[in-house]
Amino acid sequence: MHTFSFNHIALSVKNVDKSVAFYQKVFQLKEIENTASNSTTRWLAIGNGKQLHLIPRPDAQIKTNKAVHFALTTASFDAFVMFLNELNIPYSDWRNTSNKDYIRKDGIKQVYFQDPDDYWIEVNNDTQQNQ
Repeated sequence: MHTFSFNHIALSVKNVDKSVAFYQKVFQLKEIENTASNSTTRWLAIGNGKQLHLIPRPDAQIKTNKAVHFALTTASFDAFVMFLNELNIPYSDWRNTSNKDYIRKDGIKQVYFQDPDDYWIEVNNDTQQNQ
């Protein structure tokens, strides 16, 4: 049987510099070398060998909905939500209630917000993922 592990997520972005600045400001992600090519695609380290690749596509028509998102986990969920407030980044629960977190049936708290290209990001406090 084949085994797999997550490697990276790649997003098409209209302005790669603006997107890099957003992800560095919100998540403190470190930029790493794009070892695949000499393109203007920029890579950020998420942690544990996982990466975010931001691919410049200035003319792309990007359409998203909340069901298409990626999620990051933090042990300091409440502090992160306060940080979003400090940055004036609007967030909502799954049901689109502004400035509210959501507690799933399994007890995990989560919020959703969008990056400069309107991609949805979930941040949660899933402590099981931190183990």
